[in-house]
Amino acid sequence: MIPFSILDLSPIAEGSDAGASLRNTLDLAQHGERWGFQRYWLAEHHGMPGIASAATAVVIAHVAGGTSTIRVGAGGIMLPNHSPLVIAEQFGTLEALFPGRIDLGLGRAPGSDQTTARALRRNLASDADEFPQDVLELQDHLSDSPRQRVLAVPGQGAKTPLWILGSSLFGAQLAAHMGLPYAFASHFAPQMMMQAIAMYRNNFRPSAQLAKPYVMLGYNVFAADTDEEAQWRATSMQQAFVNLRTGRPGKLPPPQADYRQQLGPQENAMLDSVLSCSAVGSPATVEAQLKAFIASTQPDELMITSQIFEHSARLRSYEITAEVHKRL
Repeated sequence: MIPFSILDLSPIAEGSDAGASLRNTLDLAQHGERWGFQRYWLAEHHGMPGIASAATAVVIAHVAGGTSTIRVGAGGIMLPNHSPLVIAEQFGTLEALFPGRIDLGLGRAPGSDQTTARALRRNLASDADEFPQDVLELQDHLSDSPRQRVLAVPGQGAKTPLWILGSSLFGAQLAAHMGLPYAFASHFAPQMMMQAIAMYRNNFRPSAQLAKPYVMLGYNVFAADTDEEAQWRATSMQQAFVNLRTGRPGKLPPPQADYRQQLGPQENAMLDSVLSCSAVGSPATVEAQLKAFIASTQPDELMITSQIFEHSARLRSYEITAEVHKRL
């Protein structure tokens, strides 16, 4: 069976704070390691009241230091926000601390608005079109014999595996051209998923890192002991998406009964679209939905995300997912 992994945005729930969120992140990683998940990824977001993983490399160190075998990485680092040298140093340091366990997924989107970009001290004259060159520069910094005049120390020779992240055909094309593994953000932007998978696999060129195509797909799971409970718990993520898309980002709200019935047709259509790659229900329901998704997309790995308000319920969702994985 294909590996299952965990994507954690370190959600900050209403009534809670970043410290509690980061402690929950480590607890989930430790459980995920015991349950057999392949890797544990965290994502860079800025200015988001409900996400605690902005300092992604720091949180990766927190998780890797509290676990022993699970791979830990970024899903991803938004490279337009950073100098490739700085990322090479950060992930070279992580690789030195936790050898053979660190992944570096790279995103092209800045993940922020221009005001945030200015606060990050980035040159706004540059844009995401420089992303391929930045990836090459970062790859060079991590190689044994970099061509850069300034060396990444730690970093040189780290050979930390790079991944290209994307939600469009651009990332698929770049990952194929560079011979890198490709992670598609189907958990929130599934519209071009099948086209991107086909483009990547059809145009893949082997590289020193990867001999054949490797596709990871993001997938939402809201699992509980009954269908009714799972559907209720999924409303926290639904509320968060609607709030974000209507310019009201906030902390992860508690579940709300009959939430979808309170929305208009436009909001319901948006949720049907962005969350179409999801399994919601009891163990049997989730198993059937996962089977169907895997059969239709044929991924090499699934990256499971489960944005659930209560930490104990989120743990239960991943535990059910791990049990389903064993049966699959």
